[in-house]
Amino acid sequence: MKKVLRTRLCDMLGIDYPILSAGMGPTLIGERTGAPVELVVAVSEAGGLGVLGGAGFSVDGLRQAIREIHKLTDRPFGVDLLLPGQIVSAGDRPETEEDQRLLREVVKALPKAHYDWLMKMKKEFDLPDTNTTMTGSTTVTRPRAAIAVCLEENVPLFCSGLGDPGFMVEDAHAAGMKVLGISGNAKNAGRIAASGADLVVAQGHEAGGHTGRVGSFALWPQAIDAAAPTPVLAAGGVGDGRGLAAALAMGCVGVWVGTRFLASTEGGALANEKQAIVDAGDEQTRRGHFYTGKTSRATYNGVHDLWEKSGLEPLPFPVQVLLSSALVDMFNAAGMQEYIGPFAGQVCGLIDDIKPAAEIVAEMVEQAVDILGRKLAEEVQLA
Repeated sequence: MKKVLRTRLCDMLGIDYPILSAGMGPTLIGERTGAPVELVVAVSEAGGLGVLGGAGFSVDGLRQAIREIHKLTDRPFGVDLLLPGQIVSAGDRPETEEDQRLLREVVKALPKAHYDWLMKMKKEFDLPDTNTTMTGSTTVTRPRAAIAVCLEENVPLFCSGLGDPGFMVEDAHAAGMKVLGISGNAKNAGRIAASGADLVVAQGHEAGGHTGRVGSFALWPQAIDAAAPTPVLAAGGVGDGRGLAAALAMGCVGVWVGTRFLASTEGGALANEKQAIVDAGDEQTRRGHFYTGKTSRATYNGVHDLWEKSGLEPLPFPVQVLLSSALVDMFNAAGMQEYIGPFAGQVCGLIDDIKPAAEIVAEMVEQAVDILGRKLAEEVQLA
């Protein structure tokens, strides 16, 4: 018998379960992403809502991916883009041949100290050249054009992984599209809600990828109060039905889940990256500035130590991504897996296998229903 677990989020988005997969993906390099079409479709077909990580796509590539999702499912889905204020305010620039250069050529324009360090690492570890070709990323070149694609292609839910989406809310609502913003503190949760967003994700310190300083259990209720009456979803440390039940008990309308879905059959991470999540314990992630210039969490690996010893300051987002991508690409080409680790949260310690996304959704729902419907009644006495 199919379990029933509904909140007002389900009615808002037209889904069966209050579970959204996070829009994981690279910011600049290529179109391989942590939340590819296959994962989006699998989560949506399972009754949740899959979110495409669109930041690493070119504008044309993003349109193609959205159209493919529409062909494969008639269920609601979302697209996540990164909208840092300084990039959005600068406006779009035309895509040129410069956006299709080899990464190893692009990094030559980095500040001398950073480029020299990169070459030092290459020589010290006898690393091969990176052969990755950059694409014209929506994050860097044409964020407004990417938003227009989402509007034109009838994306049900727009998600802003970084930045305040308030400037595009009116256009989104006119097109019948709902808007979600992500915050790592209560103040920004209130700001996103006040800007007109339909939903706010409160993402705790434990989360993978870009994440803030406030722990989930402290953040979620404060974000709910700050954003009221806008509904809040919980993120950061949610990897099974226990986390889902806890989030609902606190007053969140659903959960935004990244790491658990990255380590799924359909997740877009490389096989060795998925295995790194399975192998990692709760203390085997690190939060730092190496990967993007902004604070982000990944599974602990040798690159963290190399960067710490470099003495360099991180470059501004997204320029730092050029440096980190080049070094990680070279280590990957050399087969030196001990220097590679995906964005992932402290919830890694709960993950011990790689399974289909549909199974993850079903197990989360079943466990949460059991906790909320039976276990709490048995274990907690109320007057």
